[in-house]
Amino acid sequence: MSAPDGLYRALKKELDFPLAWGTSPIRDFDEWRHTARAKVEEHLLVDRQDETPYAPEYEERSEGDGYARELVTLSLTRHERVRGALLTPQGRPGPFPAVLLLHDHGARFDIGKEKFVRPWYDDKRLASARDWAGCHFSGRFVGDELARRGYVVLCLDAPGWGDRGPVAYEEQQALASTFYHLGSSLAGLMAREDARAAEFLAGLDRVDPRRIAAVGFSMGAYRAWQTAALTDAVAAVAAVCWMSGLKQLTVPGNNVLRGQSAYYMLHPGLSRFLDFPDVASIAAPRPMLLFDGGLDPLFPADGVRAAHERLRDVWRSRHAEERLHLKSWPDLGHVFTDRMQDEVLTWLDRVL
Repeated sequence: MSAPDGLYRALKKELDFPLAWGTSPIRDFDEWRHTARAKVEEHLLVDRQDETPYAPEYEERSEGDGYARELVTLSLTRHERVRGALLTPQGRPGPFPAVLLLHDHGARFDIGKEKFVRPWYDDKRLASARDWAGCHFSGRFVGDELARRGYVVLCLDAPGWGDRGPVAYEEQQALASTFYHLGSSLAGLMAREDARAAEFLAGLDRVDPRRIAAVGFSMGAYRAWQTAALTDAVAAVAAVCWMSGLKQLTVPGNNVLRGQSAYYMLHPGLSRFLDFPDVASIAAPRPMLLFDGGLDPLFPADGVRAAHERLRDVWRSRHAEERLHLKSWPDLGHVFTDRMQDEVLTWLDRVL
């Protein structure tokens, strides 16, 4: 295995991310954002011009605890209808600030939107969701907490989860391969859908389109900053437990090299131009919060530090370092606990 190992090391050494802000010859930041976004979109392998009407259909309405709950089914692409949970505050006038909640991977596919929003419509999923919330979110449903706090909340199933699955863990690689053979991309589809979901949220009468945040945990954190990179409909980002430099992640045993779940976050060829923090930087100078757990086995500390340094450089170059909130929780792992949630909620109240 020495020859492949040597080739891997040589390819890794050659990565210099020439389109990164500060490295790119482009010196006008708005021009750089436009160019970098176009490069990301090019590597999604999914048509940017899909303007299929959302045609939302609402069902399963319920009320209580100061907010209304409903399921909404809409078209994010021309190929498939997607179902999500939509929560709306009651007892106060709108339009409201809003949060696009982006769920994690976690190798748990029977629930998607239900990881963040308490499922009032399905007792079986409620049992699974409570188990998940207990493991990762201190027993809370983050979407319900946000709605009680006065935010409209939208959380949709990503491809393979909840009503769009469940896929089995070992099927992910075959699913991604099928997309690639068909000239498309599983990760690109998810990215396009998330951007369209943010734009759907911005178009709702009940929502203040200037006050929309993307919030996610784990894979959902990756989706959150990626969504802000792809659409200006997102005014702020809170991303918990997904940020690193690529080179620090590409070490033996890390998930990004093991296939399966990695294919939801893999845009072939993009790393020849941009690193992960470079993509997130397309959102600058909008407010961005990034948390990591000091005991998180998925994200090496050196990778988190390298990414945070890159992000600080970009926001500092925009004279907006105060809008970037980076924090490591030394006693926590790969979780989004009540303490972390409370700090995110306070931060959202301040920046939106």
